[in-house]
Amino acid sequence: MSYFRITLHRSAIGLPKRTHGVLAALGLRKRSQTVFQPVSAQSAGMILKVKELVKVSEVERALSPKEMREERRPEPGFWVEKAVPR
Repeated sequence: MSYFRITLHRSAIGLPKRTHGVLAALGLRKRSQTVFQPVSAQSAGMILKVKELVKVSEVERALSPKEMREERRPEPGFWVEKAVPR
């Protein structure tokens, strides 16, 4: 079963209450929040209503909150990207 990975990219401040309702139905409350919804016609319709506000990708499985945290965590250590002339 595949899922939509939906991330709220833009805020809904100043938009109609109907838009806020669609975001709430998708489970999105804060910017940069990510939720997983099963692929269905109903989910696709809600995503189309707020397509300017969200980023969507299709994934094979939903990630757990722990996996999401690990995905965001940077690798330990540091890299010198460019030598600075002194």
